[in-house]
Amino acid sequence: MHGRVKVKTTAQQEEEKKKEREKKLKIYIAARDACFSKRKEGIFDDEALQLTQQLLSSNPDIATLWNYRREILMHLETVRDEDEVQKIYQDELLFLESCLKVNPKSYGSWHHRGWVSARLPRPDWARELGLCDRCLSLDDRNFHCWDYRRMVVRMSGVPVEKELEFTDRLIGSNFSNYSSWHYRSTLLPLLHPECPEQDSPRCEPPLASPPPSPQTHFHRVCEEQLLKEYELVQNAFFTDPNDQSAWFYYRWLLGRAELEEMISCVYVSREEERVAVAFSRPVSALSVGLLLVLDGQPQRVEWRSVHPHFKHSPVWICDLPPGTISDTSNEHNLTVHLTETHTHKDCALYTGRSESWCRDTATDQELFRSELSVEKTSVLQSELQSVKQLQELEPLNKWCLLTIILLMRALDPLGYEKETLAHFQTLKEVDSMRSAYYSDLCSKFMIENTILKMEYAEVRVFSISDQNLTTLCHLDQLLLVTHINLSSNDLQRLPPQFAMLQCLEVLEADNNFIESLEGVYRLPKLEEVSLKNNKISTLADLQPLASCPKLKRLDLRGNPITQTAGVESQLAELLPSVTDLLL
Repeated sequence: MHGRVKVKTTAQQEEEKKKEREKKLKIYIAARDACFSKRKEGIFDDEALQLTQQLLSSNPDIATLWNYRREILMHLETVRDEDEVQKIYQDELLFLESCLKVNPKSYGSWHHRGWVSARLPRPDWARELGLCDRCLSLDDRNFHCWDYRRMVVRMSGVPVEKELEFTDRLIGSNFSNYSSWHYRSTLLPLLHPECPEQDSPRCEPPLASPPPSPQTHFHRVCEEQLLKEYELVQNAFFTDPNDQSAWFYYRWLLGRAELEEMISCVYVSREEERVAVAFSRPVSALSVGLLLVLDGQPQRVEWRSVHPHFKHSPVWICDLPPGTISDTSNEHNLTVHLTETHTHKDCALYTGRSESWCRDTATDQELFRSELSVEKTSVLQSELQSVKQLQELEPLNKWCLLTIILLMRALDPLGYEKETLAHFQTLKEVDSMRSAYYSDLCSKFMIENTILKMEYAEVRVFSISDQNLTTLCHLDQLLLVTHINLSSNDLQRLPPQFAMLQCLEVLEADNNFIESLEGVYRLPKLEEVSLKNNKISTLADLQPLASCPKLKRLDLRGNPITQTAGVESQLAELLPSVTDLLL
């Protein structure tokens, strides 16, 4: 036994490690408590700075310690000269680099670095960009670093062209770099904005510094650049058809820019003495400055959304004082002003007319698809054929199928309707875990198609029965509809947005799975409701109908509520205006 090295057992090793951890923990807790005591006493000295550094070096994710450290640094700014402050903050940046080595995705470290860089008397932005490059070379999806890079670019005035070249390099080395594709989507509208005037030469990006946000200025990318982007992204998804990064970017290219805030429809009714205004996107009437002018005189009216749930809504209504426009022998001219954007829309209510409206159609607004030039149509047709070829090689690739649908929507949504439905069915089989999402998306597209057909026919009847709808959308586009047929679908509710159908007189929604009528709320013209074979089970489910003053006919046959004892008398009390009740 002599001369042999004594080997510690596993149990001994674990015991020693445990003691070592306990020792470190005691030191850490003591330093933490000392820090908190100093902060409580309002002490902002070098010792406190050293204590926070000691703690954050081992755990850089304690927000309270970063906050205390910022308080110390702000205090030191007041008692040191500029050169000393410069040195303190430079040391702070070096300390932060050591923290990022411990955790490259530390929220606290990146946030603090942004704070320090913004307060540095003489910042070295080139060095900060270099740091970002190094971090992104190690992990090109470090979104903390991407956020910090955007701040550095904004503060240092790096040209948009340089940043676009940066995304070129990263995408070229790795097509799967989702962050680079996303960053590219924010840069293109700045560098290659679409010209507001169709006949003007290529628009140059604004020369303002810092560069404007794509969310507030140029939303659309010019067609010439879009066509180049299609080629770039096609190379990416042909290289790896199962990588989602390029497919998401392609979907962004096919999408439409956010609509400008504008009035899309003004409707006026003599009988209700009510004005309804629809906007291109949800707004708050109180904040955008909505002004109604009747026959040259500004009116003091109270605007309200169509449902109490909405503080922001695409449809707002107001009631005029009794007798203002009720006389059919008088003609009236209304103007609704949106003072925030200096836009307005006029509407004339002629003699003998009970109602009037002025609206921009979904086609006018390019709401569902943009008008395509000959060149872009040709390119998208070519893209469609290319993706179809890829789909033949990858028949179970969901990204191929979804992109084919989107290309068909961009080219001719009505012409490709049957093919689109067939592709959705295949998608649900290929990607069954997301079948509900595809059902909702298919419902959205079918509703868009039906709106287009209704507008082309110039009618106010919206019929979309037996289409397997699972959701309702674009209801603000149905403000003028008088008759809607939603029968034989898979709907479970009529959502609050349904209250936007202010002209609705007849509602048919038989053979669904409807349990909630929340959106059938204060519809002033609604007279007939048919809800045969749904899931209405309690009196409370029908409560919203009590807010519809003209309701006369209600068909509830085939609903569980019809089995409730005494339901007829209860309904008579709840809905006194109903004279034709079918149970």
